[in-house]
Amino acid sequence: MTEPLEKRLEKAMAELQAAQEAVARTERELRQASFAVLSSDRAVRATVGPQGELSGIEFLENKYRDMSPQELAASVLEAANAARLKMNRHVMKAMAPFTEPSSGIPELKGFELDWERIFGPEVLRDDDEDTSRDSGTTPAWRDALGEDGED
Repeated sequence: MTEPLEKRLEKAMAELQAAQEAVARTERELRQASFAVLSSDRAVRATVGPQGELSGIEFLENKYRDMSPQELAASVLEAANAARLKMNRHVMKAMAPFTEPSSGIPELKGFELDWERIFGPEVLRDDDEDTSRDSGTTPAWRDALGEDGED
């Protein structure tokens, strides 16, 4: 015997209200989020805010004094982009439960988000941050600096 329409509607409304409250909690949490990342040369720490905006730059241990302008710029960009990517992935994880179908109400199918279109293709790549720092390989942007020379 199927459940009466009124009971199904009541369940759906309760789940919708719970989802709205969860979205509001998630939005509050995301508004407070920030991520700081060190450049691979450990010369710069960049911090981004909840919308990926650059909110802080720190030059560590006076390393910038021995760097060319191009090297310093590359370190700043590397750290800022890595922090932004970290924030984007945090947003994806926080929003993932809202994209999935409802387990209790089959009519609530969730929704699809094109994360690649929103944040760019990097956000879907494996997070190999830890392995890239330990591998001893030189980042591609550092190789490019060596080839261009200094002005």
